[in-house]
Amino acid sequence: MKNKVRLLLIPALVVTLAAILLFTPQAVTQVNSAGPANHVLGHALAVALGTAKQAPHQQFVSSEVVYALLQSSGALDQRARAAARPAAPLNFSGLGTQGCQNIFKNGDLLNIRVNQDCSLRRQAEEVVVANPNNPRNLIAGQNDSRVGFNKCGYDWSFDGGLTWGDQLPPFYQFINTDGVTFDACSDPTATFDAAGNAYVGGVLFEINYADSAFLVEKSNAGIGGAFYHSPAASAFQVYSDNPPGVVANDNNHNIFNDKEFIVADSNRTSPKSNFVYATWTRFNAATGAGVGGNSPIYFSQSTDGGATWSTGVEISGANAAACTAFSGESNANACDQDQGSQPIVGRDGTVYVAFTNGNTPTAGVNQHMIVKCGPGSDCSKSTSWSAPVKISDDYGFQPFGPVASTGCPAGRQCLPPNGYRMDDFVEGSVSIDNSGKLFFVWADGRNIAANCQGNAATATTPCDNDVFYSFSKDGGATWSTAFDVTPKSKFGSTAQWMPWSAVSPDGKDLYIAYYDRSYGNCETTGCNDITLADVHQSVAEKPITYKRLTTSSMPNLVVANNPNEAGFLGDYMWVSVDRNGNPLVDWADTRGLHGTVEEDIYFAKFKNGD
Repeated sequence: MKNKVRLLLIPALVVTLAAILLFTPQAVTQVNSAGPANHVLGHALAVALGTAKQAPHQQFVSSEVVYALLQSSGALDQRARAAARPAAPLNFSGLGTQGCQNIFKNGDLLNIRVNQDCSLRRQAEEVVVANPNNPRNLIAGQNDSRVGFNKCGYDWSFDGGLTWGDQLPPFYQFINTDGVTFDACSDPTATFDAAGNAYVGGVLFEINYADSAFLVEKSNAGIGGAFYHSPAASAFQVYSDNPPGVVANDNNHNIFNDKEFIVADSNRTSPKSNFVYATWTRFNAATGAGVGGNSPIYFSQSTDGGATWSTGVEISGANAAACTAFSGESNANACDQDQGSQPIVGRDGTVYVAFTNGNTPTAGVNQHMIVKCGPGSDCSKSTSWSAPVKISDDYGFQPFGPVASTGCPAGRQCLPPNGYRMDDFVEGSVSIDNSGKLFFVWADGRNIAANCQGNAATATTPCDNDVFYSFSKDGGATWSTAFDVTPKSKFGSTAQWMPWSAVSPDGKDLYIAYYDRSYGNCETTGCNDITLADVHQSVAEKPITYKRLTTSSMPNLVVANNPNEAGFLGDYMWVSVDRNGNPLVDWADTRGLHGTVEEDIYFAKFKNGD
């Protein structure tokens, strides 16, 4: 219950189901007229409801945030009421008391359920990392809706991922500047430092207030992520949830903090060993310059175990050759229309941050970029960061919703016959090996034919969306041409999307996992799998081997079989490697318990070389 009541409402959003085009034409009831108080979120909801359009080059807030907004508006409830009921009741007899563990098995291949939620609530958008001192100790995270709206859930394992425990984080006692606790949490992130301390973070936000924040909690070495506590230096540290580490905390109708990640320097010999770094997108709906709004990448660091954080600084910079249009700042070449940042740390302590940028003259053709801060520099100062370097173009030619039957929302891109939201801006991942060689992986629609472009309601399969990678041998100054990991010659005109990647420490293997419709008839029916590609860097011709991670194809999640969860698999999946170079993969899987079609997080691990 809120500590005080203060209604802050934008103009009423009175929209019929037919008008928002997300539901059947027969439904005529209205959604909640009370919109978000935050102007960034208000616009995001209006776009999702079809009452406003996204401006060219303007970035989207996280899909999980939009999910919570749609839920708060009543739109998801209306869609559920409009959808057909299940043909038969579900059988939940025989549930145990140790959580809802599950394993799909095919020979030696195991798909292990990570979250232990027994209800039909959505878990998606995940992360998984290994303790550098104990590769059997893993922590993971996912967006989790088991307690309403969208929260952040976190998981731990002490046996290399064979069994998991899970929890909701202790962020919700934190009182924001409006004097209330936060409604929702999105984009969970996790990391270990060199000492084995675990950290988790999330973006927290309000529906009826302007507040948004980026908070961090800690799990001291030895706890292994089994519970999280305040990072503050105190005799009662592990018994207290508060105070959390506060990376950002705003109460401004025009500011929204979004799509954050943290990473710790886990190299014992680094000059900044155990520093913890944070990057995120800071949406500003009213800059007063240029096009009037922006979404640059911000950075903060903690040098005391997550207890305190430096003031956030803009690090996405400017590039006169690459960022040539639509700046929201006084500098016309500012690279400030950004989303999807990811920080990594090199063996020498250099911090790299990759992100995707839309300051380009052609709508739909965006660019992946990277900046860095050297080990001898104070990264809390924006002047310590290099100018952004272009990695590659990104061709966002996928068709746009809305599509009533699949749950693809207005303004978002989806590949038929799925309604899963796609966002090239947040699917890119960067990694580095011990030699300093950088890799960047992404997916785009440059090879999609005309039949799968334009309006998603009329677009048809096949949809040749592909996964690519590029590398740099000079610290990110220059990048190779794009290599197609999923070429038509091998996979035909089928869709591969939402990749994530990691490179083994010795640089011999670049692991890339992605959603894949190349198995069976999935390209036409919408089922999908997870494939792990191993790009063998130690061989001159760099051959690629492919392994199907899923033991069977995931059913298509649509309005007819799950109206509340249809249209969303998350903005990203995750791949990391342990200290031995073994790839760790987790993803959102629609093979629900007891024959349901609903989302949970599954995990697979492979020994290096398998």
